[in-house]
Amino acid sequence: MLMTITTTTVKREINIMKRFTPALLSLIVLSFVVLSPVVAAAATQTGNTTINATVNSSLSLATSTTVGISLTPTSSAVVSSAADTVTVSTNSYNGYNLTLADSDTVTTLANGANTVAAHTGTYAAPTALATNTWGYRIVSQGGFTAGAYTGESNATSSVSTWAGVASSAAPVQIKTTALNAQGDATTVWYGVKMDSAKPTGVYTDTVTYTAVTNS
Repeated sequence: MLMTITTTTVKREINIMKRFTPALLSLIVLSFVVLSPVVAAAATQTGNTTINATVNSSLSLATSTTVGISLTPTSSAVVSSAADTVTVSTNSYNGYNLTLADSDTVTTLANGANTVAAHTGTYAAPTALATNTWGYRIVSQGGFTAGAYTGESNATSSVSTWAGVASSAAPVQIKTTALNAQGDATTVWYGVKMDSAKPTGVYTDTVTYTAVTNS
């Protein structure tokens, strides 16, 4: 009895294994196919871009904004002067031109109805100030000498030379450069020669500097 039961049980187990083995094998194969990674050849494409940085022209100009000249005239006239600093910055490869002119067509210093005329000397040919006139000078530029100039205060005897400020209709070029510049400073002196015939007061006019880049 015991041997018969054991044999029958073993046969059944073998039959069951035979029946399900193909199905199990199919499932194992399918799982392997699904779970295995798919390896494909990589695609590559390249492209080039050119970067063009266009640097535009820049220009700035600054001045002292106010120049104060003090005189105590005598009957024989005295000369006093003070400096203005004009500073230009530009990235222009060819530099810049700087001009000077009166802000309008009236070139006198005025104190109400009292005036002081612009000097008759020029940038190319400056001369000593005439009595009751005013003007400018720029060391080493135009017809001005290269010697140092430190300014004057009520000088009764002056050998400095000056040019009269031109009308706004005819600006004078006072400087030109050939390279870009940062903080390029130009010192412009203004002088007045006056005698005691002129009344006291503040005599005023305005000058205009114009910087233009060279193309």
